[in-house]
Amino acid sequence: MDIVDLAALGESFTRDPYPVYARLRARGPVHRIRMPEGGALAWLVVGYAAGRAALADPRLSKDWSKVSPSFPLGAISSGHHMLRADPPDHTRLRRLVAREFTPRRVEQLTPGIQKTTDALLDRMLAAPDGRADLVEALSFPLPISVICELLGVPDLERENFRTWSHDAIGATDVEDRRAAAAAMGRFIRELVAGKRQRPGDDLMSALIHGSDEDGDALSHEELVGMAWLLLVAGHETTANLISNGVLALLTHPAQLAALRADPALLDGAVEEMLRYDGPLETPTFRFTTEPVPIGDTVVPGGGELVLIAMGDANRDPARFPAPDRFDITRDARGHVAFGHGIHHCLGAPLARLEARVAIGTLLARCPGLALDIHPAALTWRPGVMIRGPRSLPVRFTG
Repeated sequence: MDIVDLAALGESFTRDPYPVYARLRARGPVHRIRMPEGGALAWLVVGYAAGRAALADPRLSKDWSKVSPSFPLGAISSGHHMLRADPPDHTRLRRLVAREFTPRRVEQLTPGIQKTTDALLDRMLAAPDGRADLVEALSFPLPISVICELLGVPDLERENFRTWSHDAIGATDVEDRRAAAAAMGRFIRELVAGKRQRPGDDLMSALIHGSDEDGDALSHEELVGMAWLLLVAGHETTANLISNGVLALLTHPAQLAALRADPALLDGAVEEMLRYDGPLETPTFRFTTEPVPIGDTVVPGGGELVLIAMGDANRDPARFPAPDRFDITRDARGHVAFGHGIHHCLGAPLARLEARVAIGTLLARCPGLALDIHPAALTWRPGVMIRGPRSLPVRFTG
């Protein structure tokens, strides 16, 4: 099987990977690729049926101890958490976290999300030239503020945190990824230690001091891992959901007008944003524990990396008619933007809530909102995991 070098495709692939995935899908459901990140080799699964099946396949392990010794990349996160675990370990971790990260706790964040959104938009709309970078003004600071409130962290070294997070997840240079992950790990360990000494009425304190009916509780390394997961996944996915969603609206004027005319369409619009251009192209890594047949190909066992192109699954015409059309009135249910199976994103309700509040309030307060750059001039986050623009210039007057 030929190796498809995604890194060699350059900026055109980073800006719009969907045509490349579609061409691969036409040839079959699995392909050997070279990733932009460190030049690592992987097996890429495309298409909805194959992708959804792979997301739930127990032969594909999330446990980094199963990785092939020849794989050049290391795990980037600190501690031990759900996205690095298989059952029964994963089952235990998810149970302990889910009992504290409840729908009620998420719903209680709504007034704070609205207040923060209003304050951020007050600041943005005060710009004398009527222009802003929406990533800097809203998409990034909102989820960081929400996660700080959820974890009971009064303030983060936000710029350092942002740099570490972006590089640990998205840098194509292996050493940059390792350095950022190490710095982030030190920061998070100090964060957990401080919260242990000064508990409050927040999720992290509840996780530190809570236990289930059998007395089981998260260990220190599991608390560090959970803090990493909440901080990094909690802000990266939501920030890019907001940015990608607003970009989709601004480049589809008829859909923007329809949403303005009927705000009741917002819930469905957010689902279509997730399907059309979600915040993750691929999920975190999975490794083969035995040979896995996918289509006419048998992916070898022994810890081979398998990536699932969730972005392509959501653009598969076999599941979503006219998939390249952004249509906020379509039934987008069944998309896999938050994954599928036992690793389906636990924070999906919070991400949806933040997106609804942020985008709904933005449209209500900015009737003249427009893109202030040609879409082709936008620069995008590198790599095949995170999907989002580095900046999103907008204007909101005139």
